Amino acid sequence: MRGVLIIEGHSALLPGVEPRLLLRDLVRNCSLTKIKKAFRDELALLQKLRHPNVVQFLAAVTQSSPMMIVTEYLPKGDLCAFLKRRGALKPTLVIKFALDIARGMNYLHEHKPEAIIHRDLEPSNILRDDSGHVKVADFGLSKLMIVSTRTIKEDKPVGCQEISWRYLAPEVHKNEEYDTKADVFSFALILQEMIEGCPPFSTEQEIEVPKLYVANERPPFRAPPKHYAHGLRELIEDCWNDNPLQRPTFRQIISRLDEISGHLIRGRRWKAKALNCFQNLEAILKFDDSNSKSRSSHSTLSSIG
Repeated sequence: MRGVLIIEGHSALLPGVEPRLLLRDLVRNCSLTKIKKAFRDELALLQKLRHPNVVQFLAAVTQSSPMMIVTEYLPKGDLCAFLKRRGALKPTLVIKFALDIARGMNYLHEHKPEAIIHRDLEPSNILRDDSGHVKVADFGLSKLMIVSTRTIKEDKPVGCQEISWRYLAPEVHKNEEYDTKADVFSFALILQEMIEGCPPFSTEQEIEVPKLYVANERPPFRAPPKHYAHGLRELIEDCWNDNPLQRPTFRQIISRLDEISGHLIRGRRWKAKALNCFQNLEAILKFDDSNSKSRSSHSTLSSIG
């Protein structure tokens, strides 16, 4: 098999390597001296992350510069590229992907003894596997936040080089204290994007989008109402509530998505049954019509004889 080694944006084919590994530079523009200890301290936690909807951490390069992490490589690409190709997704696929993301994020948020805030949840950080599911990815040191208190506050405002502003919760943009609900806000935008087929406020420059969120503006719902049926629109609106305390947890989100999924499944079954009944009725009518013609023909022949 041939795999791909990716270091600092450059790739090279490697013989004899399974194409499931991805090496990503963690240092980037940061000082190696400043982050080396923190990097090693957090490796112990990263190695413990095991969930089918979280990209698997495998190993780390710590004895040379640049330091790197090694994770599984998912060749299907990320959700961002998938949405660019496909546009708006069917409701069943939207719910399937949303449940995968929510389950992965719930695992991170409920991690003990400390919750893990992703802080950069966006389509390009959600990867597709070979089985048709998605996994939460990109746990670079600059984006992995481990919290033991109820909230966290950055030492300085988040820069546009560090994170995608288009999916940034308003409290993070304002450099206020924030918690796991910042990820819930980002999730709402991704969920709506899968339905609408375009990024939130796609006509606006990315750097301007968080200002709209701070002003309590949200991306418009343009897709047909049936795509937001069974409480899906209400879920999105709850998740991007301006007040983080009013946003649901991912455990609550999973429960609501399961209910919506149940409605969609029952709806498909009802349609299938209705179609089957229609086809049976059509067959009966054709059979009766055929018999009627046959009897009429037989009666005509009898009268001639």
